[in-house]
Order: sequence, then structure tokens, then C-alpha cells
Amino acid sequence: QVQLVESGGGLVQAGGSLSLSCAASGRTFSSGTMGWFRQAPGKEREFVAGIRWDSGSTYSSNSVKGRFTISRDSAKSTMYLQMNSLKPEDTAVYYCARARTSGTFYLRSSYDTWGQGTQVTVSS
Repeated sequence: QVQLVESGGGLVQAGGSLSLSCAASGRTFSSGTMGWFRQAPGKEREFVAGIRWDSGSTYSSNSVKGRFTISRDSAKSTMYLQMNSLKPEDTAVYYCARARTSGTFYLRSSYDTWGQGTQVTVSS
């Protein structure tokens, strides 16, 4: 069983930056996919970015492409999301998730383990 814990959320002004971390503990893994999703009040949870754990290949949604960067440190079992040029519409609870198999990045159903979420608030 893998547990995921996000950290690094907070309040930032528009145009600023934040870095999120997702630390995995429990059963070790060397494959699969990890991803970031976010959910704003009154909206569906949406895909932000994903990374294949073995190859490091990534995929990002169009809304964050060029502003957010996903990465991972396999030795630390930790995934990161560097968020630059933040906008008020990026305000949401950000969740990390893991898929045991290399499923479709952007589908929630691909992921079987979720963290508790961390709040990101971008003020205008």
C-alpha cells in the first residue's frame, strides 16, 4: 500500500510561484504513473500534469503548459510541481495521485491512490 502526502501549498499573488511536493511512503515502486490534479470550488477535479515514474516522460494540460513543470526524484519517492506565472484561476486544492500501471495520464480513473490535497490560493 502506498500513501501520498502533498505539501507546499499556500497563498501567493498573481504572477508569483509555488512549488508543491508529493511524498510517497509505504510500498516502494519503480514504475507506474503519478499525476497532479486540482479541484476548484464548485468544479470537477481536473488533470494538471503527469509523469511516468520509470522513464520520466511527462504530459501537461494545455491550461498549465509553459507555466507548470512536473518532475520526480525516484530516490526520494517524491514528485514535484513547480508552478510559475500563477493566475487567480489556478486557485484550487491540488491533489497528487498514483496509478500502478501506465494508464492514460489525464483520466481520473487511471489513478488508484490519492493524497489528501493542499490548498493553493492565487490573489489578484
